[in-house]
Amino acid sequence: MIRPIVRYGDRTLTEPARAVDEITPEVLSLVNDMIETMYAAPGIGLAAPQVGVGLRIFVVDVSVGRDPNALITLINPVFVERDGVQLEEEGCLSLPGFNATVVRPARAVMRGLNRSGAEHQVAGDGLLARAFQHEMDHLDGRLFVDRLRGIKRDLIVRKIKKLARAGQW
Repeated sequence: MIRPIVRYGDRTLTEPARAVDEITPEVLSLVNDMIETMYAAPGIGLAAPQVGVGLRIFVVDVSVGRDPNALITLINPVFVERDGVQLEEEGCLSLPGFNATVVRPARAVMRGLNRSGAEHQVAGDGLLARAFQHEMDHLDGRLFVDRLRGIKRDLIVRKIKKLARAGQW
């Protein structure tokens, strides 16, 4: 089932997500819905808070569905290591229409549970490392706009507030 993606301003996006205690049928249903929602958007990643659920789960597929082996599901993810720096423009499904250049690690290694409840470790460079950090930010109650400073951040926030006042957000 495709779930609605919450937008900037929704409280779920600013609160740290809770750990998943047990992989239940409800959690598996949420993961399946997140995957379907991510592909429908279309996006390369989606965290549970983006669909209004405050749990530490995210899905990522930098192939956008073209490679069936590229889909990564992480439940209760943690960083094992991060190194390097990359500066690239990114957007967010919870801030549609807005992009900005954000500092991210060039390489990241994550550990978490898969859908079967088995612990696994995944390494990513470039876009995948960027996606890992972006989705982890969501689980920690942050958005890419929170990593911006100065006029770029102010412009985006003001524009969103203007859209909200006009009933378009």
